[in-house]
Amino acid sequence: MRTFLAGLLLLLPLLGVPALAVAPDEVLDDPVLEERARALSTELRCMVCQNQSIDDSDAPLAKDLRVLVRERLVAGDTDTQVIDYLVSRYGEFVLLKPRFAWHTLGLWAAGPIALVAGIIAIALALRNRSRRASQLAAAGSAKLSESEEERLRALLAKKDGDGQG
Repeated sequence: MRTFLAGLLLLLPLLGVPALAVAPDEVLDDPVLEERARALSTELRCMVCQNQSIDDSDAPLAKDLRVLVRERLVAGDTDTQVIDYLVSRYGEFVLLKPRFAWHTLGLWAAGPIALVAGIIAIALALRNRSRRASQLAAAGSAKLSESEEERLRALLAKKDGDGQG
């Protein structure tokens, strides 16, 4: 029983590790090329799963892409050439992290623009809120004119007279 529990405790840290979908038949014999293939596979999007890398996906297309990456590396392509080949074949969408270029400028700028717009909206709302509060405070502390005070006294006197009668 103790050895079983010890075995479970040893396996516990592995629960947080993502399961890699690379099949044993895909693994290259050259460890350097295999390491490059794994690094490239984490940068490429599975076209089926869309928010998973091809290294994590079990989809048949992801397997095909992993095999294609390894074939290109074995053929002597550099990492950049492999990425360029896949982008030319599948488009920029195959990249999990799009390249910074003129045609992706809107994508890269959207986050900061939204952040700045949110900060401006909050600042304007706070400014309007403080302006309204100061206007209400100024209106509440305004003195009545002489004629307004006389009218108020007359109204209050009339009310007191009506309540007693």
